Amino acid sequence: MRLSMLLGCLALAFYPALAPAQDAAKALKLRWYGQSYFQLETLAGKKIVFDPHAIPEFGRPIVSADIILCSHLHNDHAQPELVEGYKAARTLFGLKEIKGRTPDWVRIDEKIGAVAIRTVGTYHDAENGMAKGKNAIFIVQVDGLTFCHLGDLGHELSEDQVKAVGKIDVLMIPVGGTYTINGDQAKKVVAALKPRLYIVPMHYGVPGYDDLNGPEEFLDGLKAVKRTPLSNELAILPDAKADEPTVVLPSWKSPGLGQPKK
Repeated sequence: MRLSMLLGCLALAFYPALAPAQDAAKALKLRWYGQSYFQLETLAGKKIVFDPHAIPEFGRPIVSADIILCSHLHNDHAQPELVEGYKAARTLFGLKEIKGRTPDWVRIDEKIGAVAIRTVGTYHDAENGMAKGKNAIFIVQVDGLTFCHLGDLGHELSEDQVKAVGKIDVLMIPVGGTYTINGDQAKKVVAALKPRLYIVPMHYGVPGYDDLNGPEEFLDGLKAVKRTPLSNELAILPDAKADEPTVVLPSWKSPGLGQPKK
């Protein structure tokens, strides 16, 4: 689908319904903690954390996990020791340190209980890793849904990379530029991957943490956008259907956290 066609479809999109309160127990929960830090809770209550950080402006929330996934080794994406219960959790790194060389990809394709996890190797920049190194995309399949976390993707995807990612339901995508793809590039990545249900922007500037651009460039021209300023949680029914995906912007604040530092 061409980008112009995708944007047109998004403008007319059917919004996949968020799980109503009475169906909360039947929904997976995706929670955002700022930057690229997410926790996915499965129907069985297993918790999968992506790219944990300790950026003080985001309040340093207490987050627990059974599985921890780190797309690369930068400290705003790879601090599993800050996750509650991390010693008992299974931690998978998308990159590995190599003495005297830049970190290289770890090829992951395994199942942990009911959760299938695999990676696709990409770069942190548009220069084949020469500027910022490599990056791993994590694809997680659980409860009949496929989640894709792009990490610090720094370039548009090749046809082979798109094919390797495959069909997805929920996409977590950086949009803030500077260290990753920007909003316009993110639109092209969305057009290539065609997520079925939700697009969740990440790694962008927010009030109190404005080192990155905000999400406006990515959102420009899109009408199928849902903001949840009072919640950091997106509830997703496993049997949800949609004609086109909805862009969801949750708050980064979980209950009990204060305002970001000025």
